[in-house]
Amino acid sequence: MGLAERRRALGYSQEKLAQLLGVDRTTVGRWENGRVHPQPLQRRGLADALEVSLEELNALLGLRRDAAREPVGHQPSEPPNAGDPDDMIRRAFLRILTVSGALTALPAAEAEALTEGVRSGVPADFARMNSHLWQVYQLSRCKGAVYPVVRDQLATLNEALAVHRGSVEPLLHAAADLFQLAGEVAFDAGRYSDAAASYALAASVGRDARAYDLWACALVRHAYVDMSEHRHHQAAQMLRAAERLAARGDQSLSTCQWVASVQAEVYADLGDLDACERAMDRAEAVLDLGANSVNGGWLRFDGARLAEERGSRYVQLGRLDLAETALEQALTQTALAPGQSYRRRGAVLTDMAAIGAKRRDPEQIVACGKEAVSLARASDSGYLARRLRGLCDEFGPLSRDHRVAELGAEIAALSTP
Repeated sequence: MGLAERRRALGYSQEKLAQLLGVDRTTVGRWENGRVHPQPLQRRGLADALEVSLEELNALLGLRRDAAREPVGHQPSEPPNAGDPDDMIRRAFLRILTVSGALTALPAAEAEALTEGVRSGVPADFARMNSHLWQVYQLSRCKGAVYPVVRDQLATLNEALAVHRGSVEPLLHAAADLFQLAGEVAFDAGRYSDAAASYALAASVGRDARAYDLWACALVRHAYVDMSEHRHHQAAQMLRAAERLAARGDQSLSTCQWVASVQAEVYADLGDLDACERAMDRAEAVLDLGANSVNGGWLRFDGARLAEERGSRYVQLGRLDLAETALEQALTQTALAPGQSYRRRGAVLTDMAAIGAKRRDPEQIVACGKEAVSLARASDSGYLARRLRGLCDEFGPLSRDHRVAELGAEIAALSTP
């Protein structure tokens, strides 16, 4: 028996075991396929969760008999490749944070003296490249395809920060922007720890750059990590901080309205209809702003998503007629037409399938659910896969219907690493 078989024998999904151990689901997948081994400090918790001794755990992992005696801090028997993008991007984060902290602490004259005579990239070039990467990210069916380019851009930005002459604020602005994109890629893949680290670093660098809107948006994205792990009260606290920062930012931007929209989602999760409605009303003020209220990158909330977001909130609150009206309106928009945004269209269809489940309508579940599954496959979106796994919890007695059961099997296959 291997690690995966033991996990399944105890009735754990990879996600559940990861939650018990405080790691990402992908980490459990890597343990099971032998790409890496758990660290010594993790093995005790893993052994307890799987109800085996450390020696038995080593056998499940295919480790040597003496592996349990590896000293604390010893590297895994099969460490990740030095070129592993996850490891490389984390090292780039730390380098940029270290360099930016040092330079912002120095008087401008001293910072310039440290870098005198060395040429570097122009900050405006990084801003343009970041904007291009966000566009590529939005248009990509598979969001993970953007990751290697983001990693390379981080490395280049790190070099520029180390040698830049004069004020570093423009480069810090670019770094806070890029960290948020890296977090988006990680979040879509279900790597919540990497996403949270990216957003935390984006907030830290945004603070150093005194960029209140960037800082607030980093906190909003961090709140999504909390919501995905069902920490709704923590998400609400994060969003209150984002709200205060956004109030100090550029009021011609839609930052305040985006914060309100995400607050509505948290209130819906908490079952507070009145607070949700008030937050959505504040979010709709985005319609009064001009076209320059967004930048197409780290701030994209322009009102185009209001219908789908309001519909999703009503699904959460059980207001099915209101939800269906809003979601049907959303599906008529060009941005959600077939062949456009796979992830957005898939999310709306998942909500429509959830309405069918609440109404005990297997035809609606299957029709909407199957299209959402096909979009999840085509985009390889971890976000859509998680949404669809949540849909299965709504099936109830309908899971005995062979069509719904077949859909459930297709959804289950999406979660296989």
